[in-house]
Amino acid sequence: MPDVAAFGHDRLHRETSGPEDGEPVLLLHGWGSSAALMRPIAEALSDRWRVVNVDLPGHGASPPPPQAWGVPEHAALVRTLLDDTFGAPVTIIGHSNGGRIALYLASDPESADRVRRLVLISPSGVTPRRTWKYHLRKRLARALKRPFELLPAPLSEHGLDWLRHSLVWKALGSSDYRALDGVMRETFVRTVTCHLDDRVHRITAPTLLFRGDHDTAVSREQMAVLEARIPDAGLVTLEGAGHYGYLDDPDTFVAATRYFLEHS
Repeated sequence: MPDVAAFGHDRLHRETSGPEDGEPVLLLHGWGSSAALMRPIAEALSDRWRVVNVDLPGHGASPPPPQAWGVPEHAALVRTLLDDTFGAPVTIIGHSNGGRIALYLASDPESADRVRRLVLISPSGVTPRRTWKYHLRKRLARALKRPFELLPAPLSEHGLDWLRHSLVWKALGSSDYRALDGVMRETFVRTVTCHLDDRVHRITAPTLLFRGDHDTAVSREQMAVLEARIPDAGLVTLEGAGHYGYLDDPDTFVAATRYFLEHS
């Protein structure tokens, strides 16, 4: 694993609000988002809770990681942030990929005791049902890589690097992938291919799940996996909301979240 300590959580842009003696809450945004889009949650909770809202590496005002990271590296960085910032277990509110990182933390024996509760809005991390187009792109990608993988090591590395920067390779990727370059492109690949189906059953923290019924990024089936496998989990459906359900239906989200924080 890359040396996460060398990056340092102090390089993360963060916004802190709420009373200093308030119960701690950490906000983790999704891929391609930032702390700015999580700010309405901070504003809704900072009357009572101590809220820390961060830009993850390569997002918002935080610099990218020094090399390609996956979910374990992001979780390790967040763990150091928790240890150095809070003196008690925290509630993590995560959206999309921020929810994936939160699920990893809460299911990891090394960090589970830092997590008091989870509030997850359309969290990533459960293996999606793939379409035939996805499988076709995957087969084409493997076929394109194969000739370069057969070359001797120096030539193979240069050839694969050339392929990853080619227009054909970019066309096979998602719009999110095509919008990235440098270290963030490989970080994206490592992150979105991390699935946690086989470990979420370890989570002991009370968990409140949200999903908009018009969400096209995370399916009802994926949420059902989390609801069934996390021992203490409940799901709230946000009517008429999409992937950013907490923005589409803020009243329901805030009311349910405050009740959960006050009674669990």
